[in-house]
Amino acid sequence: MMKKYLITGGIFALLSVLLGAIGSHALENRLSTESLQAFETANRYLMYHALALLVISQTPLVTRPWIFRLFFWGVLLFSFSIYALSLGSLTPYQWSVLGPVTPMGGGLLILGWALLIKESLKLKSK
Repeated sequence: MMKKYLITGGIFALLSVLLGAIGSHALENRLSTESLQAFETANRYLMYHALALLVISQTPLVTRPWIFRLFFWGVLLFSFSIYALSLGSLTPYQWSVLGPVTPMGGGLLILGWALLIKESLKLKSK
């Protein structure tokens, strides 16, 4: 189970660094200020949850599969829908249909953090 958290956290962190570099170098002059800010928000949340998964992998909470699932799907729906929406002006596709997906992903992330807190309170102190 720990390996799944480590690998997923590592992939999310890698993607965050790569997409951050693309955003700051290749997209800086191609996106509106609003789209670039949205892209950066998606990137921050991707990295936050990458780091959270890496930290959780080293705790007893690693045995709680729902924390992983909520963070994983929350990040995919939240961050990646924002990436698509912010890059929409550069593609011929109409990505606005993904608008409702973003808050669903955010809701999953909130539930993941709430579950993490709940499960942390159940842990026995050493």
